[in-house]
Amino acid sequence: MSILLGALLTAAATALAVTAMLLVRRRAPEGSRFSDGDRASGVFGVVATGFSVLLGFIVFLAFQSYDEARSGAEEEARIVAQQIQTAQFLGADEGAELSGELVCYARSVVHQEWAAMASGTLGDAINPWGVRMFQTARDVVPASDTEQSAYDRWMDQTGEREQARLSRVHGAEGLIPVPLWLVLFVVSATIFVFLLFFADSAERRATQGLLMGSVTLVITLLLCLLAFFNHPHGNQVGKLQPTAMERTLVLIDLESQAAGVDLDPPCDEHGTAAGDAGERP
Repeated sequence: MSILLGALLTAAATALAVTAMLLVRRRAPEGSRFSDGDRASGVFGVVATGFSVLLGFIVFLAFQSYDEARSGAEEEARIVAQQIQTAQFLGADEGAELSGELVCYARSVVHQEWAAMASGTLGDAINPWGVRMFQTARDVVPASDTEQSAYDRWMDQTGEREQARLSRVHGAEGLIPVPLWLVLFVVSATIFVFLLFFADSAERRATQGLLMGSVTLVITLLLCLLAFFNHPHGNQVGKLQPTAMERTLVLIDLESQAAGVDLDPPCDEHGTAAGDAGERP
């Protein structure tokens, strides 16, 4: 959910709630519809406290998942840059091939996977360049101690990169299950109806509007925040973006030029395999 959409929903929900409260207030008796206001306030306090604790706990867990996805993206980008260096200590042909495939992997993350995560369509799809690198590394036969050490390091980094990718794509299709959303909306509606019974014709309209508006504003903001964390990837303000991997691509280009390494990625700028006509690898 974008910030603009969240602001519009919050403003609309608050305006509707205040309007409903003022309409009910016209025919409400003095002192509200409760004969014992203290007892009603106690019951409302129990309902509101239970809801706030539940909602706060869910927001905390959703933020943890958001932070895990962010950390995974940064870790994955860092490992890709390290694997470029490791590949240079393998055989000349194999190292050059793996380096090019790593660049294609990074490009596909930035231009293909991120869009799929933002739209929630990535699913269980794997990165095809990860498969290509596995096939290439499988045929590597280390010819020296240096190459053997680099090969072992490459395999370790591959496992770390795959684990970081899992953290990155976690939550791309939503973190909050539908039953939990239903519970949150039902309890929110219960609180709204409960507040309508506090309508008091003896109170000023501003006071009654503030009573309903403040509660509605807080609840709506928290629900919008939860919806924001539920889909952490996207192009909106605050959403996770492929900044770390884009930075890695720039660093790879600069470092390869400084070291005199000629990279020849077998793909275009968007990570599509060379020779594929309009088809993603």
